[in-house]
Amino acid sequence: MNTQILKVNGLTMDFGGIRALNSLDLDVNRGEIVALIGPNGAGKTTFFNCITGIYAPTEGEVYLAAPGSDTSVSLKGLKPNQVTEKGLARTFQNIRLFAKMTVLENVMIGRHCRTKAFVLGAVFRNKATRDEEQSILETSYAILQKVGLEQYVNEFANNLPYGAQRRLEVARALATEPLLLLLDEPAAGMNPQETIELEKLIKEISSEGQSILLIEHDMTLVMSLSDRIFVMDYGKKIAEGTPVEIRENPAVIKAYLGEDVDA
Repeated sequence: MNTQILKVNGLTMDFGGIRALNSLDLDVNRGEIVALIGPNGAGKTTFFNCITGIYAPTEGEVYLAAPGSDTSVSLKGLKPNQVTEKGLARTFQNIRLFAKMTVLENVMIGRHCRTKAFVLGAVFRNKATRDEEQSILETSYAILQKVGLEQYVNEFANNLPYGAQRRLEVARALATEPLLLLLDEPAAGMNPQETIELEKLIKEISSEGQSILLIEHDMTLVMSLSDRIFVMDYGKKIAEGTPVEIRENPAVIKAYLGEDVDA
């Protein structure tokens, strides 16, 4: 089976006369945690928006491995829901939950792309539909247990503590059964204890074979979690490598500190 789960070639995104992404190449292997870092405005979230169908890139290709196969499928031109069906699921920099729905219902919504019952099943409530609904319920509750939110199962999402809301977004993304989980600044706004708990959760998810691509500004978290790191600045990739290699890379230090460093 192909070890590469995501392959991005020459991804370019123009907004009028502004080039937000400039011929970006990136790849993620199965079971890896890969981080995408860079200063504010480097184009990281734009990159996520392009590969998940929110933006249509100006140029470039995005390929995702097909489940259980050596082949890959192109995500070019697909809508966000179609991208999710292919196996990419994401969280957002700004939390996007269904505030007036319960914690359990938020996760159940994530199962929608994997359900088979249609309008007739919902109307006539046949056995297959009832069995599928029970499976959705049980699977969603199991995911809440995995992320440590089962005690909030019947709470409205907007009543959760901030850190728990972040974890609920992760739970909803996991409910789609992603081949690759995209986390957009998952530690943003968290206090130190919440960040420690998040790090533990991500490691647990990864230990089960989940491939992860994350954007994050907390460098301690990035260095602890990542197998490989890609660094962006002004829409370009300026470095890639292991955490040790990135920590010592002069181009990366210059991008963050704005000064040259003796190599």
